[in-house]
This record gives sequence, structure tokens and C-alpha cells, in this order.
Amino acid sequence: MPSLTVENYLKAMLQIGIREQCPWISTGRLARALSVSPGTVTTMLKSLSEGGLVEYVPYRGAQLTPAGRRLATRILRRHRLLELFLVRTLDLTWDQVHDEAENMEHAVSDFLVDRIDEFLGFPTIDPHGDPIPNPDGSMRSDNSDSRLLSECPGGSAVRVVRVLNQDQQFLRFLATRGIGLGTRVQVTAQHDQSVTVRVPGADTFPLPVQAAESVLVEICDDH
Repeated sequence: MPSLTVENYLKAMLQIGIREQCPWISTGRLARALSVSPGTVTTMLKSLSEGGLVEYVPYRGAQLTPAGRRLATRILRRHRLLELFLVRTLDLTWDQVHDEAENMEHAVSDFLVDRIDEFLGFPTIDPHGDPIPNPDGSMRSDNSDSRLLSECPGGSAVRVVRVLNQDQQFLRFLATRGIGLGTRVQVTAQHDQSVTVRVPGADTFPLPVQAAESVLVEICDDH
């Protein structure tokens, strides 16, 4: 059985590769994601390479092998289904579920995860809008038609479909502004440092560009 550390490394590599659309992950980038030293990452990547889970090239970084990607996708599937399960059954908020799912994902069996998947009705996305993998590793949903909120011109009517920054404090900030998954947002103006938006039941307010760059939206057809 792979260790918790091995699973965390592989999952982090998969997520970085998907997000940055590049299979090769530098040791520095992985170190920042896992909050460890580059030297620690290098040692682990060599070990993972010996185990056939990654291909490691000094001074370039590493990429997942087919076996490594299969394992990483399994862990990602567990994590996202557990997050949604906690939201739907225990009424946890979207800023509370990440750490709990991190603790649980290494202990649950694939059998239990498949039953959770069935219980939830085979959902396509988790509470943050991230696509949930199928058992075969394919993704049930994508955000190919989405764009960053920071890129939407004034006058756009959009709907939030995914949040890329899942830091607890950031998710709470969005919630206090009335922004959640599926929220309809009216972009009223674009500025150098902020995006002025309006959400249902709230006043117009400026959203920092850095925050708007972490929110994916789709244009509403009925605006």
C-alpha cells in the first residue's frame, strides 16, 4: 500500500499538472505546494522514480508515469467525493471540508468511495466546482467554456462555476460577500486593481483582482 506521503505527492503533481497544463513539475513548484524543502522533494522524487510512479530528470523535475497518474487520480476522486459527502450529509461549509477530506482520503477503501459516489447520485463536481474523476480516471466535467471573473467586461452577467483558490480564509471571504458555487454575478465595471460586481441581495462592491482571478465563471445566456 502506498504511504500517505506518497499519495500526497502524486495527488499534488496531478493537480499542478492539470492546473498549469504541463505534465512536468519542477521540484521548486512541488516544494511550494507541499510546504517542504526542495531537497526533500528531490529525495522523494528519486524514490518515486525507483518505484515506477514518476519519471524524474535532474534540473527539470518529474512527471507522473501511467501508474502514478492512475494512483493520483484515485486519491483525487476520493478527496472530492468525500468533500461533497461532508457538505451534503453533515452540512459542513465549503471552507471546512478540505482538511477533513485530506484526513479521510487515505483511509477509505475504493469500495466505500464507490458507494458514496452512488449515494450522491454520481455527481460531476465537488463543492468548489472541481471535476470529480470517474473510476477509470476520466473527468465527469470540465470548465472549458468558463473564464476568469477578472477577464469579464463590465455589463457581463455570469455564474460562478469553480473556485481555484481553496484556502479557508478566501472561501470564507467569498461567502461573506454572498458568492458561492452557482451564484449569479453582475460585473458592473473593470478597474486596474479591482472588479466591481453585484450579487443578488447585496450592494455593489469592488472585488480585488487577485480574488477575481481565482473565480471561474460562465456567461449567463439570459442576461
